[in-house]
Amino acid sequence: MKILLVEDEKELAKTIFNFLVNEGYECDLAPTLSDAFFYLNMLYDVIILDVNLPDGSGLEVIKKVKSLGYYTGIIVVSARNALENKIEGLELGADDYLTKPFHFSELNARLKSLARRVNFNGDEEIVFNELRVIPSQMKAIVNNKLLDLTKKEFDLLMFFIANKNRILTKTSIGEHLTTDISDYGFSDDFIYTHVKNLRKKIINAGCYDYIKNVYGVGYRFAHD
Repeated sequence: MKILLVEDEKELAKTIFNFLVNEGYECDLAPTLSDAFFYLNMLYDVIILDVNLPDGSGLEVIKKVKSLGYYTGIIVVSARNALENKIEGLELGADDYLTKPFHFSELNARLKSLARRVNFNGDEEIVFNELRVIPSQMKAIVNNKLLDLTKKEFDLLMFFIANKNRILTKTSIGEHLTTDISDYGFSDDFIYTHVKNLRKKIINAGCYDYIKNVYGVGYRFAHD
């Protein structure tokens, strides 16, 4: 799961960021509203959004996400006495809210629940024809045969299923699979290798080849 954390309190942001990374999430940090708008050029599963930012209201992020038509879950984080912010955030289209201070275990539970709700209608298990995926256990099964996938291959499979029938550019796939593209970047070979390995494993298990190459653009996960 790829997460955008919008939080300006340095120590809190650092603590939440480290927790998310240690839990296996891919995470970017935006300490300001302008930074958040910059990161919205990328695709995220969930945005954790503080309302009070130094250069404006975090609620503007919700408006931007909705105007772009992104299927992104949003958790608003607000102070205990900021009831109006919570209400306004939910009315604008946020999916959930947390009141500071909060336990990380609660944040983690909310993230998993929201990701299921946004991408898979809340299902604990996703079934796509002969392919069955259990996200909470990182298991992918084809005709009752468990696939031996790396974490990136599993993340790629989830990304494909969540966006089935949509054309995914190489850039969007690379951003989803790479935790820090500003430092390390990614190449076409990086993307091609992970797609090739995932395709080989699902086909060898007897699965239909759902991964379609869209020449010059990227890939599409579909049954044509």
